[in-house]
Amino acid sequence: MTNLTHLDESGAAHMVDVAGKPVTAREAVATGRITMSLEAAAAIRAGAVKKGDVLATARIAGIMAAKKTAELIPLCHPLPLTRVAVDLAPDETGVTVTATAATEGKTGVEMEALTAASVALLTLYDMAKALDKAMIIGDIRLLAKKGGKSGDWTA
Repeated sequence: MTNLTHLDESGAAHMVDVAGKPVTAREAVATGRITMSLEAAAAIRAGAVKKGDVLATARIAGIMAAKKTAELIPLCHPLPLTRVAVDLAPDETGVTVTATAATEGKTGVEMEALTAASVALLTLYDMAKALDKAMIIGDIRLLAKKGGKSGDWTA
């Protein structure tokens, strides 16, 4: 069990001690997609959803979620984020979300980027569910990370 960093010698979950790690610039990019009916996608693109500006609301929700990641994921460290960006690309069949999180710290921001993308997608669903209850959220994944002991990684 020593290969799993969030388990101690007895197999109990614990928060990793990052005290001895150097502070480095770190960045992570995550993505996900919500697929929906042509009508719902058209309404989002036209800004015609009765609840308001779906894309702006989803962007703000994703940014807020990144800042709350340590409260949502039990073993995540709270991080001083230096940047969170949530980009939304609507098209004829849905919206693709790309979230970027950055910090200068002792641990990475992959979970913050993934949380931002996930909550932005959930917000899109919430804002448009009156138009299409059968929307599908999926393909949530890490695209890239920079910095830290393990270096850079790209999907």
